[in-house]
Amino acid sequence: MSRRFVALLAVGAFALAGCGGGGGAVSTPSQTVGYTDLNPQPRENVRDGGDLRWPIDSLPNNYNYNEVDGTIQDGLSIANAVMPSLFTATADGGERPDPDYLSSAALTSSAPEVVTYTLNPKATWSDGTPITWRDLEASWRSQNGTDPGYQVSGTTGYEDIATVAMGRDDKQAVVTFRTPFAEWQGLFSPLYPASLTGTPTGFNTAYQSTIPVTAGPFTLDSIDQTAKSVTLKRDPQWWGTPAKLDHIIFKAYDRSAMADALANNEIDFYQVGSDLDLLRRAQSAPGVAVRNAPSRVFWEIALNGAPGSVLADLPVRQAIAQAINRQDITNRMIGQIVPNAQPDGNHLYVPDTKDYRDNADALPYDPGHAEQMLESAGWARRGFGPGAYRTKDGKRLSLRMIYYNAGSNLNIVKSVQNQLAQVGIDVVPQQYQGNEFDTNLTRGNFDLVTFGWAGTTTPLSSAVGLYASPLGDNPRQNFGRVASPEIDALFKQGIAELDDAKRAEIGNRIDRLIWQQAHSVVLYARPGTVAVRANLANFGAPGLGDIDYIDAGFVT
Repeated sequence: MSRRFVALLAVGAFALAGCGGGGGAVSTPSQTVGYTDLNPQPRENVRDGGDLRWPIDSLPNNYNYNEVDGTIQDGLSIANAVMPSLFTATADGGERPDPDYLSSAALTSSAPEVVTYTLNPKATWSDGTPITWRDLEASWRSQNGTDPGYQVSGTTGYEDIATVAMGRDDKQAVVTFRTPFAEWQGLFSPLYPASLTGTPTGFNTAYQSTIPVTAGPFTLDSIDQTAKSVTLKRDPQWWGTPAKLDHIIFKAYDRSAMADALANNEIDFYQVGSDLDLLRRAQSAPGVAVRNAPSRVFWEIALNGAPGSVLADLPVRQAIAQAINRQDITNRMIGQIVPNAQPDGNHLYVPDTKDYRDNADALPYDPGHAEQMLESAGWARRGFGPGAYRTKDGKRLSLRMIYYNAGSNLNIVKSVQNQLAQVGIDVVPQQYQGNEFDTNLTRGNFDLVTFGWAGTTTPLSSAVGLYASPLGDNPRQNFGRVASPEIDALFKQGIAELDDAKRAEIGNRIDRLIWQQAHSVVLYARPGTVAVRANLANFGAPGLGDIDYIDAGFVT
């Protein structure tokens, strides 16, 4: 699994997944942390062969997930089938070493911090070369931030490493940190071969339009740009337990077409998320099962506070955040799917996990106070009610809100538009499709934007790129360029804290500052509901864990 946050595009660094509303109440199974709903079956009951047809929102702009244009959820789903990830996320929110890639990984010194990785002796790239310590070394050199030629999506953790050296042989890497880094399990995942990504040009372009070298249960069969599909095939050179499926076919679909595609036997599952219509269509479709478990995904509204922007003024951002009714949006979007749904109150920790705290009271919903702050900031209002917009120096307070083209996202935009109109702010919606959305998001071409993030098992180090200060002209994943020295300092302190409880306390202090900075308004945790072909086994709603690409398959 990704050890960073990834935007869901229908994410993208960013595919945006949809949400919904309207109609009568529908109940779903347990949302308890640790719960999964996968139709578990022993391998001997799973048919050998078959194709899993996997709908995605768009093809990634780069198949190197660590490159700035490649850090999207759909790209990660592909990468996890074909590239090494040294640790696997478990359903309870933890993680374990993946024995297909690691014989062991352990903290072998704490002063200085040293982690020794012993690689599986059978682990080999698809071009026949062994996976060795040099691949970890190249991953560190490319992502430690010392060479700006590498267009990386983040440097967290790698910038804290002093050396990556050979251990007892080529299959052992000894990683020595110059400063402590607590969440080291998230490093080197996904891993790419040094032979292709060891130079800036290779790192940036080798995986731009293809997947030339792999090391997973699947490998690349073909990429069809016209059909917007990626076909993976079972890798005969895979040293681990063979995958049950012959192929996984990723193909771009509009979310509005997914229910028909599943009913017409064109795809084998889709993410329901918070789309009530998709849920109902699945419940009435023959041969389709609805599976449900918690997810790591949360939806938010990000604010653009870059220098020179209309929202660069902190009080104005805070006023906007206080004028957004999170409970109302939560009710509208998931209230008919999740009984008694409550807004998510934390940017870092998944609801109901042990470290979660609701910190939204740091900037509570208060439209009256929002109006006072706007007046104090010089945005005067002439008249009352919707349509009486605020102006300053003859300019209307008008905000451009971009969103990925999905009806569910439009529902959020309309809610925000109506709520902000009550305090005299004009919101102008602008929709984008596929990679157009990614481009405008990463370039900061917005005032407001709604999308989702997927959390990880390493919440602090994963979040640095989202909430810490940009690196010069590189915002990392902090697309709205909202940050503060206090947040930066606490991140530095937190990721160096080896005590889990103390690190979580620091993380929640960071979250309160993120709220106070009005970096973004977290809305709700998206349900992990999936519509899936009923005879698909070991696949569906994995909860907080990773997808099993090896044992997934069809039963007769």
